[in-house]
Amino acid sequence: MSNLPPSPEAPLHPRVTAGLLRVASLLPAPPVLLRRLGGLTNANYLIESAGQKFVLRLPGEGTADYINRQAESVAARATAEIGVNAALLLFDAADGTQLTSFIDGQTMTTAAFKDHGAIARAAAALATVHRTSRPFASRFEVFAMIEHYSAVLAAKGAKPPEGFAEALQKAQAVRAVLAAAAPALAPCHCDPLAENFVDTGSKMHLLDWEYAGNNDPMWDLGDVSIEARFDAAQEAVLLESYFAGPPPPGARARVILYKAMCNLLWTLWASIQHANGNPVDDFWAYAVDRLTQSRATMASPDFAWALGAAGP
Repeated sequence: MSNLPPSPEAPLHPRVTAGLLRVASLLPAPPVLLRRLGGLTNANYLIESAGQKFVLRLPGEGTADYINRQAESVAARATAEIGVNAALLLFDAADGTQLTSFIDGQTMTTAAFKDHGAIARAAAALATVHRTSRPFASRFEVFAMIEHYSAVLAAKGAKPPEGFAEALQKAQAVRAVLAAAAPALAPCHCDPLAENFVDTGSKMHLLDWEYAGNNDPMWDLGDVSIEARFDAAQEAVLLESYFAGPPPPGARARVILYKAMCNLLWTLWASIQHANGNPVDDFWAYAVDRLTQSRATMASPDFAWALGAAGP
């Protein structure tokens, strides 16, 4: 495409050129590549067409091993319909290529979430998904995913950090408690990294629905708390904003349990990234840190309380 400028990573990769050509007919004018955006596993590019900005996502290498793009397509479309996700122009469920509108706002970080107003807006976004989205196409079940990720890792001839087996054994108590509690399921994001939130100041949007599925909504609250490294005061704002008051004890207990299980699952996810040679981050250190956090939570008095208090 002759009107594309040199990429910030010049020369322009043929895959990027092919992606731009692929979406050109969906745009009001030939796209101009502005820059590459962040992303741990996929390649995201900010593009412009006739003065409007869009985001082109090209799926990362190896993501087909653990991402169900058909299920992601359902979640991405459903959440775009309710205005939480960015407007969707293209989602190819065959390979995960996606084109969305660009939301002009602040990409959230741990530091940005020090603002309690932003936490309240994030809680509102999650509540909108949980309470108003049409059902998603898949079930996000942490222990099934742990088994799947473990199989993916074994097939690559790789292992998680030392101590994972012992932590997983301790987690079986959580499995039993959750089975007995049988919490109601709802459409959930399931991977609410701080960077997946974009705040306009009046509304919080939530992007990247790769891991979305029908799940206990308390998973999302527990996960955003660990991802954004909330302290007790921030977590209280999150829960009280979500419930419009004090959270039910059973719900709060499950948030604590899920904080340990999130970190256990993401230990395996990071181990897979390390095995795949993903150069974006030191994923082995990431895996070790996640396992350390999970074990610390499971050793805490709050966790012992939560095992006895979890319920609908």
